[in-house]
Amino acid sequence: QVRLAESGGGSVQAGGSVRLTCSISGVSVNSACMGWFRQAPGKKREEFATAMIGNAGTEYDDSVKDRFTVSRDNTLNAMYLQMNDLNPDDTAIYSCAADTVRTGSDGTSCFRRDFMFRYWGQGTQVTVSS
Repeated sequence: QVRLAESGGGSVQAGGSVRLTCSISGVSVNSACMGWFRQAPGKKREEFATAMIGNAGTEYDDSVKDRFTVSRDNTLNAMYLQMNDLNPDDTAIYSCAADTVRTGSDGTSCFRRDFMFRYWGQGTQVTVSS
């Protein structure tokens, strides 16, 4: 059974940093498609980072590129989201997701849309004040 759990959310002032952890069981973090999503109050859930299989890299939405960084620890089977230079627009519930369905000619690419991910964590709140 695949389980994901986020931790590390909280409140921070604009310009600050937060690091989220996604702990995973039931699937290897290195062989699954992993995604970070967020949902702000009154808005639809949006994908902003998708980690491809193995060392195939991570794709970021322009809204977080150069501020957010995804990394994985294969030993701990965890994924991390380092968020820097936060602003109030980053306030949202942050969720990690996983799936084993791959795409691409070499099988290391992943779909990015939320409906392509079967396994989800419960989400963690990040609030950025001005």
